[in-house]
Amino acid sequence: MTPNETSFDKKDVREEQAIILDYLEHGYPFEQGTMKTPIVQALGKSHLTVLELVPKKGVFLQPYHEVYIGEGKRDEIHHIKGRIPVDKLTITAKNELVHAVEKVINENEKKYVEFFNKAQPLSMRMHQLELLPGLGKKHMWEILQARKEKPFESFDDLKARVKLLPDPKKVVVKRIIKELEGKEKYNLFVG
Repeated sequence: MTPNETSFDKKDVREEQAIILDYLEHGYPFEQGTMKTPIVQALGKSHLTVLELVPKKGVFLQPYHEVYIGEGKRDEIHHIKGRIPVDKLTITAKNELVHAVEKVINENEKKYVEFFNKAQPLSMRMHQLELLPGLGKKHMWEILQARKEKPFESFDDLKARVKLLPDPKKVVVKRIIKELEGKEKYNLFVG
């Protein structure tokens, strides 16, 4: 796996759904000019892409609200401005980011548990599991041994079968946030 490559399937290239992180009715406060466009900062649900969206006129959006941003007819979003780095998020959006990531993981638990079932070595000395915060060689070997016996079915199953493992859901959330911030060489989940 090369840097910034994700281990998940890349069938879908575009996001279909996004979770609102912040809604700026009058655009960014630091923008010059009289015609300020409303802006929405959001997190894409399939690829965890941080996006800047322009809502349709008269639409008011709240954090955690989900919107359709796919190719078809959109009810609330006029167009997608593009990706934005995490450091360009508003304070509100940064605060909501962790909760939005948790929501995506809760809704797709099987997908994220599957990472623990299928993670592979990156090199002779490094395994994908070791890239997760708080997991070292000892946890890696315990996870590999436990999954040989039977694949993990949930985060609870993983915690029950691997003793003294940090909360796997929180570990995945921390890793995703680091990847979104661009602090990681390898992307396991974002992309």
